[in-house]
Amino acid sequence: MTQIRKTGLGKGLSALLDDNDRVQPVRTPVAESNASPGNISQIRISQIEVNPFQPRTEFDPASLQELSDSIVLQGLIQPITVRKSGSGSYQLISGERRLRASKLAGLTEIPAYIRTANDQQMLEMALIENIQRENLNAIEVALSFQRMIDECNLKQEELGDRVSKNRSTVTNYIRLLRLPPVIQASIRDNHVSMGHAKAILGLEDVDKQLYVHNEILKNGLSVRKTEELVRDIQRSGVKKTGPARKEPVSFQLQKIQDDLASKFATKVRLKVQGKGKGSIEIPFMSDDDLSRILELLDW
Repeated sequence: MTQIRKTGLGKGLSALLDDNDRVQPVRTPVAESNASPGNISQIRISQIEVNPFQPRTEFDPASLQELSDSIVLQGLIQPITVRKSGSGSYQLISGERRLRASKLAGLTEIPAYIRTANDQQMLEMALIENIQRENLNAIEVALSFQRMIDECNLKQEELGDRVSKNRSTVTNYIRLLRLPPVIQASIRDNHVSMGHAKAILGLEDVDKQLYVHNEILKNGLSVRKTEELVRDIQRSGVKKTGPARKEPVSFQLQKIQDDLASKFATKVRLKVQGKGKGSIEIPFMSDDDLSRILELLDW
């Protein structure tokens, strides 16, 4: 028999899994017919279905291979978590990365906790496990928070309790989803930090947000320099005399507008006049910004 060392699951996930044991039980192979909630059982990998609520869609191949090599040498240290989904079959709750790495390692069986969970609990468990990953970027955290609010019907205070975060932290992450797609992509790809993003959010105008974003990438601005730039723009900004009227834009045109905005890293406006006529407006914030846009147009 092999003693399994318990690893921390975090307050939120532990509460959902109802893990009251402080010492993990010894893992022993359990026949499928005897597999029951609360046990750690050896389950055939071929009988495990992936979690349909898994918020994570990308897994780094190099990282998976590294984990697979470790499993070959030392075995799988932390069991996955599943629920019964039918006679002799199981549905993954958490641990898809471990499951994939175990397949790469050539395992046919894997140690698993068996839990009883409904669909909402499945979603919460998957999202909380996803949030607790150390290498999660800020946009992935924000999207997971928003899904828990929307799909699990949680308020921000309740969400904070689930993931052991205060409300202001939750709010700061969710605000990132208000930024233009091109800035969200930079945060996702670690070109722009959370501190940079919070400074950019001090500007409400999308054109100005995109201008600051471009300055960060072009000049390697620190968070402090970014905050100074935002303050300068706020002080010199011109107040609007009245609310601007927006013409309705179809879904297809909105998609084109968003794609162009991402390409040029500035807010693009499609002005439709009817009968297939209209214009495309690409604003710029400086001579350098104009030169950058012209280069993208191969001018």
